[in-house]
Amino acid sequence: MTTEDSGRMPLLEHFRELRKRVVRSALSIAIFGSLGWIFYSKIVRILTKPVCDLSRAASTPHHCGVLYIDGVLGPLNLQISVAIVSGVILASPFWLYQLWAFVSPALHNREKKYSIFFISVATPFFVMGAALAYWILPLAIKVLLGFTPTTLTNLIKFSDYLTFVLHLILVFGLAFELPVFLVALNFAGVLSGKTILKPWRLAVFGITLFSATFVPTSDPFTMGVLAVPLVGFYFAAGGTAVLNDRRRAKKTVE
Repeated sequence: MTTEDSGRMPLLEHFRELRKRVVRSALSIAIFGSLGWIFYSKIVRILTKPVCDLSRAASTPHHCGVLYIDGVLGPLNLQISVAIVSGVILASPFWLYQLWAFVSPALHNREKKYSIFFISVATPFFVMGAALAYWILPLAIKVLLGFTPTTLTNLIKFSDYLTFVLHLILVFGLAFELPVFLVALNFAGVLSGKTILKPWRLAVFGITLFSATFVPTSDPFTMGVLAVPLVGFYFAAGGTAVLNDRRRAKKTVE
C-alpha cells in the first residue's frame, strides 16, 4: 500500500498493515493448531521416537523411564505447546505470505506474480529445514546424552525435551527461508546480486553466529549441519541474483 502523492506508506499505515498481517497469521496458526491439538498423541509419538518408542512403552513397563512429566499442569502445557508449534508449521504458507506481503515493496501489477513465486518456493524450503532438523535429531540426542557419566542416569523432563525438539525444528525451518527472501527481493528489484554477495565474509560470520546462538544445542555437529547448508544457500541465492541482474540488464538494452 502506498500513498498517491509520495509513493510511501505513512508510519501509522505501517502499524496498521503490520497489525493486519499479524492478526491474519495468528488466525491461520490457530486454525491449523487445532489439528495439532486433535492429533496430539500421534505427534508426540513421532517427536519422542528418537529417545523412546511410546508405542512399545504401552506394552513394556518402564520402557520410557528416562522421560517424565512434572506438575499437575504439565500435560496440559505440553498439549498447548505442541498444538501451537504444529499450527506454525502447518500454516507456514499462510504466515509466510503475510510476512512477504508486509516486507515487500509495492509491486503493483507484478505483486501477484512475485507472491506466488515466493510462497511456492518458501514453503518447500521451510519444510526441508524442518525435515533436516528431525533427521539429525537422533544424532543430536545421542551426542548430548553421551556426556552423561556412566555411573549416572539421565532423567529427562518431557516438557524440556519437547521444547528442545520443537525449537530445533522451528529454527531450521525459519533459517532455510534466507535464500528465498534474498532471491525474492532481488526479483522485486530491491536487492542486486552484488549487494547480496559483496559482504560475503560478514554474511558467513553472521550465519555461523546465528547457528551457534539459536540452535538449542552446544555441539558443533548440529550447528554445522545448519550453518553449512545456509552458507551454500547464501552463495546460491547471490549467484541466482547476479544472473537475474544480467538478464534484466540485457533485456533493458534490447
